Amino acid sequence: MTKAASIFIACLFLGFPASADDYDIEDVTFSSHGVDLAGSIVFPAERDLYAAVVFVHGSGKQKRNIGLAKSLASKGIAAFVYDKRGVGGSGGEYESKQSVSGQNISLLADDASAALSALSMHPKTKSLPIGLTGISQAGWIVPLAAESNDSVDFIVLWSGPVCKVSEEDIFSRYTADSDSDRVPSYAEALASRERPYVWPDFLGTDTDPETSLRQLDIPGLWLFGQNDGSVPVDLSMQRLERQIRSGKHYEYALFSALGHNNIPGTIDTAVNWIKRLSNANP
Repeated sequence: MTKAASIFIACLFLGFPASADDYDIEDVTFSSHGVDLAGSIVFPAERDLYAAVVFVHGSGKQKRNIGLAKSLASKGIAAFVYDKRGVGGSGGEYESKQSVSGQNISLLADDASAALSALSMHPKTKSLPIGLTGISQAGWIVPLAAESNDSVDFIVLWSGPVCKVSEEDIFSRYTADSDSDRVPSYAEALASRERPYVWPDFLGTDTDPETSLRQLDIPGLWLFGQNDGSVPVDLSMQRLERQIRSGKHYEYALFSALGHNNIPGTIDTAVNWIKRLSNANP
């Protein structure tokens, strides 16, 4: 199970009948750092399962993404989606002022790890490969969660930064977080600064996902949009290349004409990659 301290898993599985569109949706309550978090696991009602995943949020007050979970389930992948801490049916406090602080990212990683441990205990998933997926800010959260939890078999990230939080901040300030047909390079964004960037001490650790990625020995896939104005894609791909050269089982793909929210245009790529891991036909 999880190595992360202060996590107590208390799972309550409540079965609901299949909906008209052939999904079984089960509500799940699990605990992390003494707080009850709420989510749903979506299973296909009548088809084989190849894998199971937890979906980790990007930034903002995010509730469980049932639409994405159904899309994955329709392709044979059970999906656990949950309300972020302090949002929807989840207890705790939503951190709005210092969401990228080292402390908050670590806390959200522990929440994701607890969700995966809950998913791994479900009778329908015990023989399946189980992974962590997510978008955007999850690029910092998922590697931390995977490092702390031996039950993670793979990771898939959409627009997940492979750089420090400070480096993403430099880039997104320059682009105003706007997708574009001509996205600047990270070097251009860095060179535009009139003063050196100083990471504020009150934010604690400047999270760097490479620290965790160097420790992991599981496959990973990153899906990027070429028009992404929120994440320095060129820098992220450079960092992934460095990891790949060191022998890590990481892959990435760059999609032209797609921006930061690229899940609809790349979900089949993610699903086929996951199915290959489980030796299933895409």
